[in-house]
Amino acid sequence: MSRLQEGNARYVANALDVKNFSVGRSARVKAQYPIAAFLSCADSRVAPELIFDQGPGDLFVVRVAGNYLSGNSLASLEYAVAVLNVPLIMVLGHTECGAVKSTISALQGHTPLPGHIWDIVDAVRPGVEKVVAEGGEDLANRAVATNVQYNVSRIATAQPIIAEAVQAGGVKVVGAIYELSTGKVRSSAPT
Repeated sequence: MSRLQEGNARYVANALDVKNFSVGRSARVKAQYPIAAFLSCADSRVAPELIFDQGPGDLFVVRVAGNYLSGNSLASLEYAVAVLNVPLIMVLGHTECGAVKSTISALQGHTPLPGHIWDIVDAVRPGVEKVVAEGGEDLANRAVATNVQYNVSRIATAQPIIAEAVQAGGVKVVGAIYELSTGKVRSSAPT
């Protein structure tokens, strides 16, 4: 976690480590040793490798709009834990998330979305519907945070691989939010 925090501080300060991407390339052909796995939003502005200033092979990233857990993303995260031995899984949401905003809009009865985009709304809905029903100030950002925490809980209790690794102390599952306006990543834990 400290390596990720240090990398984000460099990113925010625009003082990224200069990387020679060819160094280690031949070693990465045979194996990978990521320090963390991510369930992150597919938003083009949210690239974990960049915002945490990490190089090739450092992060195992699963991306989907709305950073929600599906069967395929769970299987990928299980692979990261069981095969790659990652010690950390981070669910990474972000401010101004279009998938969360679309879900809020749909829950408030606005025009449905076309095509398969509705599948995203159905997947994000369980993580945000309570906060949307409550309404109030800063709804979109509160919904982003609750969606992250909902998915943290789902991952941490996913049987058999991840839940067992969490219980054994081999893996920690955390949530974070990337702030588009500042570049900072902050915990999504309820305050």
